[in-house]
Amino acid sequence: MSELLSKKLKVALIQITAGSDKQANLAHAKEFILKALEKDSSIDLVILPECFNSPYSVTEFSKYAEKIPDGESTQFLSKLAKDQKILIVGGSIPELGDDGKIYNTSITFNRQGEIIGKHRKVHLFDIDIPNGITFKESITLTGGDKATTIELPEFGNIGEGICYDIRFPELATVAAREKNAFAMVYPGAFNTVTGPLHWHLLARSRAIDNQIFVVLVSPSRNLNLGYHAYGHSLIVDPNGNIIAEAGEDEEIVIAELDPELLKKTRAGIPITTQRRFDIYGDYTKKVEPRAI
Repeated sequence: MSELLSKKLKVALIQITAGSDKQANLAHAKEFILKALEKDSSIDLVILPECFNSPYSVTEFSKYAEKIPDGESTQFLSKLAKDQKILIVGGSIPELGDDGKIYNTSITFNRQGEIIGKHRKVHLFDIDIPNGITFKESITLTGGDKATTIELPEFGNIGEGICYDIRFPELATVAAREKNAFAMVYPGAFNTVTGPLHWHLLARSRAIDNQIFVVLVSPSRNLNLGYHAYGHSLIVDPNGNIIAEAGEDEEIVIAELDPELLKKTRAGIPITTQRRFDIYGDYTKKVEPRAI
């Protein structure tokens, strides 16, 4: 099995808010990515939040949906990655599939602007918390049908989920155990009800479960919008420690993922070699994760 993470990876999390103007949203994302690179020119990977090009609203997804790879948001990210020579995980956008259905989709680009990964949100956010929040993505969206692992050139494999996907540990386990992923990346828009309850807890749990880095990237909080994002984009290390975290407002978070920490964590607490599949089996053998 190949090395988990071949060298240190410098990551920038872009926590911004999207409004009703798609072109303005794209320009805003570019502005913050360039700001991040001005702060630190050694950044390798930039990650945007869920629905960075559109409002997070079931009544709006169809209006903003576009084809991949020909849509304007995909072309925008491709050019930005190529021009700046960076890796980009493009948060997520509403995608109009060839089947006419709408998906919540994340696209990843290499330094040449080529698509190297695509994840359609598998678990749709359909919840109803009394005196809290009711939100049903399935009114508009269709769920994806694949676990996603992406090979980052120079570094190794990452797994990806989108927001609600983090509540289902299986995706992270498949990526870490079957594809040797060193990290899970989750663009996500938890809200001010579910965020305080579980945002940090879930991120730390997925990291400890699999002894990997976990990266969550949220929109910033804007109380003038209909959906109030939690914010608090963060990076958790394989020991479950939060090594970088944003607040609620628009912000850039920069941190480094160190392969030595992965090695030390797994050597000290070797759960990856101590599992008893003779007792409880290995469910990851029953699925076929998608590799790009």
